[in-house]
Amino acid sequence: MSILAAVVVPHPPIILPEVGHGEEEKISATTKAYQDVMRRVVKLDPDTIIITSPHTVLYADYFHISPSESARGDMTQFRAPQVDLTINYDTEFVQKLSDLASNEDVPAGTMGERSPKLDHGTMIPVRFLEQAGLDLDKVKFLRIGLSGLNAETHYKFGQEISRVADELGRRVVFVASGDLSHKLKDDGPYGFVTEGPQFDEQVTKILGAGNFLQLLTMDQKMCNRAAECGLRSFWIMAGALDRKSVKAELLSYEGTFGVGYGIVWFDINGEDDGRNFDVQLAKLKKYESIKRKEREDAFVKLARLSLETFVKKHKIVALPENLPDELTTRRAGAFVSLHKDGDLRGCIGTIAPTTDSIAQEIIQNAISACSRDPRFSPVEENELDDIEYSVDILGTPERIFKIEDLDVKKYGVIVENKGRRGLLLPDLEGVDTPDQQIRIAMRKANIPENESIDLWRFEVIRHH
Repeated sequence: MSILAAVVVPHPPIILPEVGHGEEEKISATTKAYQDVMRRVVKLDPDTIIITSPHTVLYADYFHISPSESARGDMTQFRAPQVDLTINYDTEFVQKLSDLASNEDVPAGTMGERSPKLDHGTMIPVRFLEQAGLDLDKVKFLRIGLSGLNAETHYKFGQEISRVADELGRRVVFVASGDLSHKLKDDGPYGFVTEGPQFDEQVTKILGAGNFLQLLTMDQKMCNRAAECGLRSFWIMAGALDRKSVKAELLSYEGTFGVGYGIVWFDINGEDDGRNFDVQLAKLKKYESIKRKEREDAFVKLARLSLETFVKKHKIVALPENLPDELTTRRAGAFVSLHKDGDLRGCIGTIAPTTDSIAQEIIQNAISACSRDPRFSPVEENELDDIEYSVDILGTPERIFKIEDLDVKKYGVIVENKGRRGLLLPDLEGVDTPDQQIRIAMRKANIPENESIDLWRFEVIRHH
């Protein structure tokens, strides 16, 4: 049987009359679309409904599948304890999916449950299903958490879900629970950033067209700035619909309260081998890696060579010949930053020069960034093609005496207190004010917020 249909839905508690007390009328289009798609789900008579939720158990490197026979939850957190639901889990599906994921090196299973209680990202779609006539005693569920892993891994996990549905002969509907941007309005609960509306416009257009390759390759910096919560749900759903002929229908979109709510229905109409987005993504990433390497200047090429030599051969690279004079004759502090899939993967540097040349500084810090950054595990060989590099060459620090002398886009900052020093580079994602810049640098140096500090600023030349 496999996957019969899929649906993207939001999970605003305020949409329930018991919570909204009339405010839900301001998102009536979302309510009507929700009721429509859940009636469609009920009409399909599924055996099992799979719900992926950002608000159940979440790990950075693991997909949590809720165990046990059943689970209940209520909306007491939102002052509506009378909304009380219980669902039964498809334990055979849970076990088979956990086993298959383990065999396929997908980090997923039932370990590490912190609370069995249903989260609102699950309860709200279940509530609409119940109101649409679904017999909660008859139909079984899977509740699955998201992870901090990349798009490919979420997609692969979705493929395994579909495979288990096939092997068990289940009639399955996939519910991808997730709001869109949380930063659509100045007067919204999370404020406004320009990336908020940009994200919502892009993702609703992509989902409405069923273009999952674009979904898997959205700009992660933009997504992070938009403070979305549903994208990883949608990635897993896309994997569950791998190689299926899909007709997508965007039923509604609203951002009334400063958070984006979108509802999209996906009808399945047989197979389509052309919708092999895992293969297309792998080809695209390989192409982008080649083009990225072609664009790298001598500074970045040296960082890459140093890191790759160390990871592959466990050796420190010899200083290449024919390097630009600036690399071999000048001394300066340098930072090497690594990114993968839009996220930081390592960053180590020196405030002042510790070697005889910038080249040696880069070699030393590239190796440290991939192997000695305490925030991350060492970079492995299978990651090398996905690593993006930036090299910052630091100018001479300048002592300053007031915060107005800082500019987060132009200057990095050094803070010092009783021999403890912290540094933050300029022009970093998510750092918008000098106050933020100073607080982060203080945390890095373990300087309490109420302590006095000395300040320096510095400029960098950044090489990508």
